[in-house]
Amino acid sequence: MTPEIGHFALILAFALAMAQSVALFAGARGDDAGFAVFGRRSAIVVFALVAIAFASLMHAFAVSDFSVVNVYENSHSAKPFIYKLTGTWGNHEGSMLLWVLILTLFSAVLAAQGKAAPRDLHLLTLGVQALIISAFLAFILFTSNPFERLIPAPADGTGLNPLLQDPGLAIHPPFLYLGYVGFSIPFSFAVAALIRGKADTVWARLVRPWALIAWVFLTIGIALGSWWAYYELGWGGWWAWDPVENASFMPWLAGTALIHSVRVVERRDAMKGWAVLLAITAFSLSLVGTFLVRSGVLTSVHAFAVDPTRGVFILAILIAAIGGSLTVFALRANSLSATGAFSAVSREGALVVNNVLLLVACAVVFVGTFYPLFIDVLSGDKISVGAPYFNMIFAPIASITLALAAVGTLLAWKKGDLPASLKRLIPAAGAALVIAVLVLFLADRARVSGAFALALVVWLVGGAAIDIAGRVKLFRAPAGDSFTRVKGLPGAAWGAAIAHGGLALFALGAAGISLWKSETVVLMAEGSTAEVAGYEVTLKSVEPFSGPNYVAERADFVARKNGETIALSGERRFYPVRGMETTEAAIRMQWPGDLYISFGENKSGNGWPVRLFFNPFVHFLWLGAAVTALGGLIAFADRGKKPAKLRHRQPKAVAAEAAPA
Repeated sequence: MTPEIGHFALILAFALAMAQSVALFAGARGDDAGFAVFGRRSAIVVFALVAIAFASLMHAFAVSDFSVVNVYENSHSAKPFIYKLTGTWGNHEGSMLLWVLILTLFSAVLAAQGKAAPRDLHLLTLGVQALIISAFLAFILFTSNPFERLIPAPADGTGLNPLLQDPGLAIHPPFLYLGYVGFSIPFSFAVAALIRGKADTVWARLVRPWALIAWVFLTIGIALGSWWAYYELGWGGWWAWDPVENASFMPWLAGTALIHSVRVVERRDAMKGWAVLLAITAFSLSLVGTFLVRSGVLTSVHAFAVDPTRGVFILAILIAAIGGSLTVFALRANSLSATGAFSAVSREGALVVNNVLLLVACAVVFVGTFYPLFIDVLSGDKISVGAPYFNMIFAPIASITLALAAVGTLLAWKKGDLPASLKRLIPAAGAALVIAVLVLFLADRARVSGAFALALVVWLVGGAAIDIAGRVKLFRAPAGDSFTRVKGLPGAAWGAAIAHGGLALFALGAAGISLWKSETVVLMAEGSTAEVAGYEVTLKSVEPFSGPNYVAERADFVARKNGETIALSGERRFYPVRGMETTEAAIRMQWPGDLYISFGENKSGNGWPVRLFFNPFVHFLWLGAAVTALGGLIAFADRGKKPAKLRHRQPKAVAAEAAPA
């Protein structure tokens, strides 16, 4: 009976969301407070209904109700309970329900913030959100029903994909969806601004926290996905430029440009067109990622193998959302006139260059991702675009963007002094030069590229530190005054500096594993020894092992270097229900890098194929991502001074209408 409750809740949610969108647009056009109140309160009810549906599906997984097709196809009675629960979103239907749950949650939170926004802007934004919710609820109900019954009920299920039975990938999709779906709010604000013909500092102040929190969640989601790929797939890498990986990276790039542009609108009432277009682009690329994963047009370890006909429905949503919003932008962009002028050499000018570079980088990823698909559709030829293309084109653009970031943060708003800013960066340039010379003399390989990469890291960190030092007048004012300035420094300034520092740490990790990784592939028997990066690694033993729903071979290794002995264990697991194998790599995390070992099947009887890696600085990848996300959170927490337009007393009728449900 529980699945039927969930299904009925989804039907009610769809009907109410459709009515809500009509009421909100009507309320925005007229003076009828009843429409507005109904629309706002409906947002909360729709969220409650979708939450009931999601809880119903999770209950079906928890109790192993194999009469539900979704549970039968993605669960098994022997599966650990935690993965029964996370299996709720480890499939196409359940993940789409999670997507809509987050979408309705954000809409409900937005509805509760009615007093903080101008009436027409708030209602129009909620109305656009309601249309998006209606579209995805229709997609679930008509093509991807998670509550479809299977009669008679089988005795057991077929199990969850073993690659998804992992803590990292269990929490990776929710964070990724929080980022994807989070960009729907700036998108709705952008469309609302175009409809009303006005995007001002109040609009930017309302959009900025939503853009920041979506960007933070997406940063965490991408980092979790790369961490899972690193330790679970046994290939020794962290990013393969897989199309689905790229699908999450593209909205991150657009979102990075968005949060900078919205800041300019908020501070200077400039770059409004940029901000609105980037808000549309970020969510549009999130929809493109959804299409890639669920359309059946590609095969990926991350993709859901679904009926391609479902892709047609998603494609229709994508065309309506992207085409409709860009059409409105083309018709109404001229109404977004800026009042804040600025010179080319200024903080605003630097951010325009930043936006252009980020969008060019995004276009490079887009072409590399979709070009093989276009060729396949047009000619039937199968081609692939791999890491060499992305490394050759994307890496220089990213390097230029990071290098210019240190300069841009030191320029003044409206009109900057480039020579003075460069003069302030002399200490950072000196430190970068010293690091570059040391790498050229001490590195045994990848000297030039390594020297440039580490110099760039020092340059970016130095720029962020000099910016903060300048703001607090370090060494230019008494220590007490500087300390007082530190306490009064806006969170947005701290957030930007910390985020830039995090990107520098990330770049250090990427440079280390890309330029100085050591790899050895050997066939090892018990007692044999191999060498990698000065480590002597011995395969001590391989023993059978049984888990809750798998059987495995566990390999114990001993590594020795400079008198130090390290014990590591890895596994090769086989899941009988699914007939699939997974690798649990043996990893020793340490300074200055990871010793990483994965092993395969002993098919010949002469030994196990073993891959040995030493990955320098690799842990800085995820440390950098965490620091970057922390910077975003600090900036998110900074609300700044409330603009005058948000401090006015609302008329009684409007205030009553805006009261939360």
